[in-house]
Amino acid sequence: MAAESRIDPMHQFQINPLAGNLDGSPFVFTNSALWMLIILALLWLFMLGGMKRQLVPGRWQAMVEGVTGFVESMLSMSVGPQGRKFVPWVFTIFMFILFANLLGLMPLALVGVHPFTVTSQFTITGVMAVMSFSIVLITGFWRHKLHFFSLFVPHGTPFLLKLLIVPIEFISFMVRPFSLAIRLFVAMIAGHILVEVFANFVVQGLNAGGAIGPAISAVSFVFIIGVMALEILVCAIQAYVFALLTSLYINDAVNLH
Repeated sequence: MAAESRIDPMHQFQINPLAGNLDGSPFVFTNSALWMLIILALLWLFMLGGMKRQLVPGRWQAMVEGVTGFVESMLSMSVGPQGRKFVPWVFTIFMFILFANLLGLMPLALVGVHPFTVTSQFTITGVMAVMSFSIVLITGFWRHKLHFFSLFVPHGTPFLLKLLIVPIEFISFMVRPFSLAIRLFVAMIAGHILVEVFANFVVQGLNAGGAIGPAISAVSFVFIIGVMALEILVCAIQAYVFALLTSLYINDAVNLH
């Protein structure tokens, strides 16, 4: 019973102050802030190593150019030629999410460092979603003024149907930042909880002894390997989905589709 009481899969998502106090200090440096700085430093090193602009690019430069080309191609297909001006933002969120997701999976606990997955915090994914949505609104009203509201009125819709469709389209549009943020948040937190739960099964199975304990530990360990492999895939997919949906939303603002 004592071993069971120590199981807390949510403990890994707890924000802890490293400097300052969460109970009233206006300036608090937390583990979440620390890992965001680490992510930004890794992104800076990644881009620095790929901006040598050699005539014959090395592997690092080719990798950086490949990622930027991938994001630019995604925006060109989603928005058109005008999508190029949005490459800096979409590239930034794509790389930040990708690095944050992957860094949270690193087995750094083997050397006494516990990684913190910042994208498992709804405040982080929410801020990125709100910023993307703000870009959509600013672009839409800047380019189309009040005609931007025509986005909620499908072309050729009879008047009576408009009374029903327009509110639905408006509500669907306004929940976009929430769905964008919660999709990434849930995907990250769910995978980490699964790994934590199966890891506790491994430990408890070994402590239980007997014949069935090690068997449960072995099966749980196999599940951990499977979940970790899936998590690596999900890390990339979630970064891509966030960037792609942002591109599609920008397309609505630019082209009023």
